[in-house]
Amino acid sequence: MFIKIGKNEKENATENRIKIKKVYRKKKSNFEKEKNKESEKSKNIDVLNKSISYLNKILQEGNFVELSYLIGNKKEMFIRNFFAGIGRGIGIGIGVTVITAILIIILQKIVTLNIPIIGEYIADIVEIVQKSR
Repeated sequence: MFIKIGKNEKENATENRIKIKKVYRKKKSNFEKEKNKESEKSKNIDVLNKSISYLNKILQEGNFVELSYLIGNKKEMFIRNFFAGIGRGIGIGIGVTVITAILIIILQKIVTLNIPIIGEYIADIVEIVQKSR
């Protein structure tokens, strides 16, 4: 029942065990490397997904899609900017007129208070404005 193993057979068995251990360690290290690569890939994909979501949010808040349509149509962009310029010009004209009228009314009220130095100066300004009308 006992199998006699010679010296060479013992050495061969020991060498085989060593080879098997080396192969096992190699496969185990390769498996761990691939596992690390997979986890690194999934981390990179998560970062990429977060970046894409953030970029999408920024583009939606900035109405980027509508702006890209405007840039594509030069005629529509020209017409829109033309009317916007006319509106701004009219608005500035009306605003300056109203503010100037309010200032003149305030200055006339100050003149009626008869403050010695300021009253004479303001009276001169009011006369110049009324002559230019």
